Amino acid sequence: MRSCKRCLLPEAVPGSGLDASGICGPCREFAETNPALHEEIRKAREADLEQTIQSSPGKAEYDCLVCLSGGKDSIYLLYKLKAEYGLRVLAFTTYINIPDIAWRNIRRTVEKLGVDHLVYNPPREFYRKFFRYLLQNQDRSGAVRTVCYVCAPLFEGHALTVATEKQIPVIFAGYSPGQPEEERMVYEFSRQLIERTYWTPKSLKASGLFDESELARFWSPFRYPSGTQFPRFIAPFHAWPYSQEEVMKKVVALGLVESNKAASPIHSNCPVNWLLMYSDLKNLGYNPYNPEFSRLIREGKANRFYWKMMLPAVNFMIRKKIGLGRQVAQSLRWLGLEPKDLVIRKSESKEVSYARA
Repeated sequence: MRSCKRCLLPEAVPGSGLDASGICGPCREFAETNPALHEEIRKAREADLEQTIQSSPGKAEYDCLVCLSGGKDSIYLLYKLKAEYGLRVLAFTTYINIPDIAWRNIRRTVEKLGVDHLVYNPPREFYRKFFRYLLQNQDRSGAVRTVCYVCAPLFEGHALTVATEKQIPVIFAGYSPGQPEEERMVYEFSRQLIERTYWTPKSLKASGLFDESELARFWSPFRYPSGTQFPRFIAPFHAWPYSQEEVMKKVVALGLVESNKAASPIHSNCPVNWLLMYSDLKNLGYNPYNPEFSRLIREGKANRFYWKMMLPAVNFMIRKKIGLGRQVAQSLRWLGLEPKDLVIRKSESKEVSYARA
């Protein structure tokens, strides 16, 4: 498959638009934009972020809540807020499909930084149930978008619940500049989304497979009395200067993770995500994370050579179900599915459709 000479975006990605010289449409568009405008936007976010951090200390027990997944970005974010800014931080982890290497990162970081750590253990069978349903009813954007657009709002909603009930004014998440999709968040979740929106996906409710207690696991501001103060939900790496390579180096140098391997997004990845990538390679013809990494490369925030070597290796492991790709078969067994069950049934994209008040 051809891919962009600059950012490695595969030709199979919709909108790639590779020209005769092998340069993709997004790279051509990026080359025509004014770098000063991008920097002006980033600095405005950074100014808001700094003001938010400075004003967060107050009467609550904690100044902020940090979503801690065990990956390099959430670990480095926790370090900066605790060690560099001196905030009283509550680290928060939703315990579902976290690999052993990420758990070692979490334990090591929490102990080294001396922060309080709250772990939420949702029923594993509930996750198994909705993984099974969504993988057998994917929309045209594929497995990662279909499943992650439900899974991410779940743990984000859990964080909102904890912060609201503990009166913590702000939640910080270690999303890189390429995460999540811009339709969901650019730097911060909107107040409309947090204060006036049910997060239960319409498709799950319409399926008839999930009871009210299961659907109620998603965020809803309407369960709280009028006048409740809800936290902000911010992704600081959308504001701070960011380099994927530098973050990987720093968490190792700081002793927060034990090795370069432990800092790699490949090794700290959610186990079920390997099955999602397998499904998308089969149904879409490309790795669904390629556009994200290509964007980081395009913007000078990720190492092109690293991903030129890593992505083909990852795809090979997934297709052959070897090495880390063995988790494809393990997840299929856990879910009771066969490769033939991983199908696209819906013409519309984006599994999550929020219901607004």
